[in-house]
Amino acid sequence: MSPIQLTRTLPADATDAALRADVLHGLTRHPKTLPPKWFYDAHGSELFEEITRLPEYYPTRAEREILVARASGIAAASGAQTLVELGSGSSEKTRHLLDALPALHSYVPVDVSESALRGAAETLLAERPDLSIHALIADFTDELTLPDTPGPRLVAFLGGTIGNLLPDERAVFLKSVRSLLSPGDSLLLGTDLVKDEERLVAAYDDAAGVTAAFNKNVLTVVDRELGADFDPADFDHVALWDPKREWIEMRLRARRTLTVKIPELDLVVPFTAGEELRTEISAKFRKEGIRSELASAGLMLTQWWTDSADRFAVSLATAV
Repeated sequence: MSPIQLTRTLPADATDAALRADVLHGLTRHPKTLPPKWFYDAHGSELFEEITRLPEYYPTRAEREILVARASGIAAASGAQTLVELGSGSSEKTRHLLDALPALHSYVPVDVSESALRGAAETLLAERPDLSIHALIADFTDELTLPDTPGPRLVAFLGGTIGNLLPDERAVFLKSVRSLLSPGDSLLLGTDLVKDEERLVAAYDDAAGVTAAFNKNVLTVVDRELGADFDPADFDHVALWDPKREWIEMRLRARRTLTVKIPELDLVVPFTAGEELRTEISAKFRKEGIRSELASAGLMLTQWWTDSADRFAVSLATAV
């Protein structure tokens, strides 16, 4: 069995420092915000896995449909010998690609969680003992240095996660990805598409209340890690479609006037009744918009695949 190589580019205390900075910045501005990455402690990750199985939440199923149907086409178009996955988590999405890439030599998963990387790598190596795995403990929104692996490289950013970035952040991110690519390398991008408001809102406000629990979990994370006294019962889950910006916003709305204390930051945060804390944006895209954003970063859209209901797209772009 091939050994697992693991490179850490994040300092050991990076997660704690980032949480402190995000909470201090986000809860002292107006309107108040927290980044969606803080949903995903162990419990939040379990809740999200439950969300992906809900009837209202189509993106995971739609993207999987594309990857299953188009994996061989993606492999042929990219000719990849190295697959780099940003925000890899359990590496579940990329198994279809791994199976379809006959010339694949190396897999480079990138994630902030060492335990997730190790668990996924061990599972993959048990199934594919000849695969070389070099995992990076890193934040994909920061500047990355990839290991020396054979090209062409295929950099995969799936799940529609790019929609969680604001437009300016997307521009910076795509340019950073472009800087990783050499001639012949490609970017594989998963994007949720614009569709009717009712279907979009339902995907983020399910009847069973799982997404509400997931949204409120960010408060539990802040309580546990920073000694705050948020009571999730003081907030309502809200999902709204912004037709101008073409994105979903998830918010937490205060049910009453209240004050939250965060001792680790020596911070007191007032909320008025009805005040909202934004916890996520999830932008939805159109093909021409994706083409334009990629072009601005020095990337050319070469392939575009959608699921059978045209809900979700997976695209391939190359460096220009």
